Amino acid sequence: MIQVNNLCKSFTRVVKDKSDSKNKILKNKKLKTKKEEFLAVNNITFNADKGEIVGILGPNGAGKTTLLRMLGGILTPTSGDICVSGHNYALDKNAAKKEIGYLSGNTKLYNRLSPRELLTTFGNLYEMSNEEIEKSIEEVIKVMDMEKFIDNRIENLSTGQTQRASIARCLIHSPKIYIFDEPTLGLDVISSKSIIEFMKNEKKNGKTVLYSTHYMEEAETLCDKIVMIHQGEIIASGTPDSLKEETSTTNLRDVFIKLASERGELIED
Repeated sequence: MIQVNNLCKSFTRVVKDKSDSKNKILKNKKLKTKKEEFLAVNNITFNADKGEIVGILGPNGAGKTTLLRMLGGILTPTSGDICVSGHNYALDKNAAKKEIGYLSGNTKLYNRLSPRELLTTFGNLYEMSNEEIEKSIEEVIKVMDMEKFIDNRIENLSTGQTQRASIARCLIHSPKIYIFDEPTLGLDVISSKSIIEFMKNEKKNGKTVLYSTHYMEEAETLCDKIVMIHQGEIIASGTPDSLKEETSTTNLRDVFIKLASERGELIED
């Protein structure tokens, strides 16, 4: 369903000019700065198949969000290829994006709208007909159990209700693929459980789910396949069991620590 080949994304950052030795000695003077290119995502290649939950794991700053934003069509890769349900981003980005429902942990909704109005707006953005939108909204209401608050303003909803409205936004156009970037970050146990159960159910329906997190224990019980990223690069991929077997460890956290340590890289979590 998703094929990612040699994907890279570079950014420009401002750093202190270490070659300015004179200013390093004179403390009262500001160090000069210079611009440099760095790879936030470096040569990433993997596949996510139909009916599969793939966990993108790594610490903060590993490159997970940058990677998923490229897969969701929000960022343009510096190089490499993304193919979604047979649609290559480089050739037909709009067709590819219609196959995707994207959700991040900090997604903001329009507080003055009701969930029904929000879903109608997104249905129009996906160029659905009025009949298709109405039918889809009724189906989403049942799936997400939204009958009691579908016409209330989002600003008056509870955290759990708001999260269901956010997921519903991803469902309206019946995508084949879901991309969830840290969807449970900062949520309470009940709200987190609703998202996890949603991902499990969509897997049963044959949908593909890409799910980024640094909660290793959560991903271990949820994911069919794991892609571990550190400093913009894949350091391991496989099933949770195969990764533990290959590294002689008992959990994914220890897998990651062992592999990162072997590469001589500092871990920031």
